[in-house]
Amino acid sequence: MHEPFGNTFGLKPSELKHLKHTWRRRSSPHELVSPELARHLTDFSHETHRQVGVLLNRKGEVEWVVVGNAHKLELPDIGRARAGQVRLRGLRLVHTHLKSEPLTKDDLTDLALLRLDAVAAIGVKDDGLPGVLHWAHLLPQNGDGAFWRTETLSSVHDEQPDLAATLSALEDELAQQEVVRKTSDRERAVLVAVCLDRNRLASEGSLAELKELARTAGVEVVDALLQQRREADPRYLIGKGKLDELNLASMQTGADVLVFDKNLTPSQARHIGEATSMKVLDRTQLILDIFAQRAQSAEGKLQVELAQLKYMMPRLVQSDSSLSRLMGGGVGGRGPGETKLEIDRRRVRDRITALERRIDQLSQDRKTRRRARNRRELPVISIVGYTNAGKSTLLNALTQSEVLAEDKLFATLDPTSRRLRFPREHEVIITDTVGFIRDLPRDLVAAFRATLEELEDASLLLHVVDASDPAHPQQVEAVENILHSLELTDTPRLLVWNKADRLEPEALDALVSERGGVAISAAKRQGLEVLLEKAERTLFAETASHELAALRSP
Repeated sequence: MHEPFGNTFGLKPSELKHLKHTWRRRSSPHELVSPELARHLTDFSHETHRQVGVLLNRKGEVEWVVVGNAHKLELPDIGRARAGQVRLRGLRLVHTHLKSEPLTKDDLTDLALLRLDAVAAIGVKDDGLPGVLHWAHLLPQNGDGAFWRTETLSSVHDEQPDLAATLSALEDELAQQEVVRKTSDRERAVLVAVCLDRNRLASEGSLAELKELARTAGVEVVDALLQQRREADPRYLIGKGKLDELNLASMQTGADVLVFDKNLTPSQARHIGEATSMKVLDRTQLILDIFAQRAQSAEGKLQVELAQLKYMMPRLVQSDSSLSRLMGGGVGGRGPGETKLEIDRRRVRDRITALERRIDQLSQDRKTRRRARNRRELPVISIVGYTNAGKSTLLNALTQSEVLAEDKLFATLDPTSRRLRFPREHEVIITDTVGFIRDLPRDLVAAFRATLEELEDASLLLHVVDASDPAHPQQVEAVENILHSLELTDTPRLLVWNKADRLEPEALDALVSERGGVAISAAKRQGLEVLLEKAERTLFAETASHELAALRSP
């Protein structure tokens, strides 16, 4: 049984129960509010100079009485509705406005977030009689992007709309949209980017990359939002108003996931989740999810699990009262003990330690294999570059292999090595590696250290760049930063401008002239001869210089 009151502003529960009893007479299920109930509400508002409202069920019965101040109501906690629901709440809010003002933003936000059947505001005349009637109901997803429809009647005595018929038609439309949505079993996401440095163009490029990450993760993107701010909101990252707008959009589009382009603090993720009742992911979590889907080898799966656990560790919080109970606590059980939260953290730490030991062992095994390979005196060429630059396609083109190559980010996680014979009969080992990306999570780099150690023995790095991507300068910089963090800046490297067939010849010539390197199209097998010749010359000139230096050393 509901308590029949909301925020009372000093009224006693017994007084509100008396109001509910007084106003118990039903409105018709086909009208917003009966003139008699409207008169009760405006009389009370006129006498107290406060807004007053009722929540009516579909039978027209008063379930809640809510008394506010002169400017607003605070609704009781009736639970938050979420996206994807076909039915509405089954409650409509009818309340007074002392100055006969239209529905406020708060009124309309409550309508959407609580999925109320309708919200109505009755103006209070100077003599306390009901005046103008403003009301609104939700709309299904539409091309205009409108969340609701608002209408105005000059009086509650005017012919009111058939509410029951309106709600029936609305829920039928919502049901049809839900059927369409359920034809896909993919999660539906709204993407959120925040521009803090006033470089909107770069932020738009980052948001476009987030869309590609979401596509690779198998997520259906239903909307994207970019907000420009001077500084991040410490609680929500974006502003509270923008969060409400995001919440409304996600409800109408049936989204169930929010994906933020910037990494969220544990506190921000928790607060956003509480405010929206949605799954909240940041960029790092999305990348980790892609790696988890893509990992094929046992080693790759171990490395992904390690990165996920390291990310999860600081996000283990006491979100449930049961976590604060001491194991074996209470009378007779006081003293040393662990909370469930502490036990969870200890288990995660233990698993991290075990994974790190296993990966260290794999690292030693790799070193042993590399030493055996080095004894055969075969130089190593490693292909590096931004994700989806075409590294695997290049490996296939050079070695006539069939390594998986997809137009998706992080198609390759596990390194692949092949033999390659140059035109002058030199033979080398060429290795394809995991793609890099800007702001690659440190825990992910650390987890994949056993794989990335392959780069330490490389005699030459082929840095593959998607020449057709407008963001290629930032991508080159991101890869160079990661190579610097891996202390590989002294390893010779050759820039390979891939996908050259997508550029105008003049633009391509200018790029190579300015930055150096070789222009190719791995997919169309264009420019590979020039690449091989330059790589062979660079590689073996470097080898010869090292051998000469060794002979000259005492």
